[in-house]
Amino acid sequence: MNSSSRKRPLKAAAVTALAVVLGVTGCGSGSGGAGAKAADDGTYTVWDPYPQFAKGSAWGKLLDSCGAKAGVKIKRTGFDTSDLANKALLAAQQDNSPDVLIVDNPVVSTLAEAGVLTTTDDNKLDTSGVDPNLLEAGRSGGKTYGTPIGANTLALYYNKNVLKEAGVDITSVKDWPSLTAALAKVKKAGKKGITFSAIGTEEGSFQFLPWFWGSGAKLTDLDSPAAVSALTLWKDWLAEGYAPNSVLNNTQTTSWQEFATGDYAFAENGTWQLANAKKAGFDFGVLPIPGADGGAAAAPTGGEFVTLPVQSETGRYATTQKLAACLTSTQSLYDTDTTLSYVAPTTEVQNKQVAADPELGPWVAAVKAAKGRTSDDLGTKYPKISEQLWSSVQSALSGSKSPKDALSAGQSAVE
Repeated sequence: MNSSSRKRPLKAAAVTALAVVLGVTGCGSGSGGAGAKAADDGTYTVWDPYPQFAKGSAWGKLLDSCGAKAGVKIKRTGFDTSDLANKALLAAQQDNSPDVLIVDNPVVSTLAEAGVLTTTDDNKLDTSGVDPNLLEAGRSGGKTYGTPIGANTLALYYNKNVLKEAGVDITSVKDWPSLTAALAKVKKAGKKGITFSAIGTEEGSFQFLPWFWGSGAKLTDLDSPAAVSALTLWKDWLAEGYAPNSVLNNTQTTSWQEFATGDYAFAENGTWQLANAKKAGFDFGVLPIPGADGGAAAAPTGGEFVTLPVQSETGRYATTQKLAACLTSTQSLYDTDTTLSYVAPTTEVQNKQVAADPELGPWVAAVKAAKGRTSDDLGTKYPKISEQLWSSVQSALSGSKSPKDALSAGQSAVE
């Protein structure tokens, strides 16, 4: 660890960015705080966004096992995803950061720019086997601040029975025109088309991004013709009755509940719903979200990064690195990502996952095409852009503004 890892003042821009809630993967209710740590007390602290896992869970046992291998005890605290970012920032201000911080990937660049995290150059975490597109979510200013523990993303679930009744061959759905044509057939057959989440939160942006990026649009230019075409697609689906008006208030959970009724042909949702899909009682398939002109659109990556916060007691770093390396080893990634219904960040573990569960194949393909929300070096700019994006979607779908006017207002607000 070199001198660049010493305590740095927190930066105001990054602090402000944490006001926007970035979590989208739906962890359970949070648990309480954490205590201070001594320099050489043999206890190392781990904070994570998995409050649903108790001490005796597989995740808890993995943490204890990694601690035992490093010759230390683990004091672990699980927080809600949104709460964890604020807790991490406050801890850094008080010089009481956890030794290992596992955090939602869009928050990494914000904490990094605030001076909370060490770089992988400093902490020596091995990221050589990680898919570059997934690692990009943890980069800021040309430096990498951690390594992904796993990833999830979005794709289209489809109901095979509904499509069969409507005379739709799923292999014909390759781009936006063919998807829209399939929705028209489904409606004509008396069934429902597609459900998704367009709620006015980060979930709404998360679900719109595959269509936004699939049009060729960039987050630095919200009102480009390509961006307008993506929002017009959604607007037209509502106007034609291919998607329900409920999407305006749908979370990803309520959107899934609509699909689970068996009435819908398609649902945009995530890797984390695969177990529920298997319990739905009807035959389903998974299709990567198509781009406007074909191919798989880039969907945003969800999932967390293992990061090592800056410590004033630099003697702790060597042990902390051992803990992080253990948590991101091949076997640990396989076990953890199986538990979390995530796709692993390395090809080696992905292959092992698909061998054990072939239904993960489309999800691995979707993750390999995915993109970090803070990629393109957006960093702390992303939360503001995202807020304007979901606001634009709400304005257009509710009919208060045209897609062009809604996105132009959003772009002006960002600027």
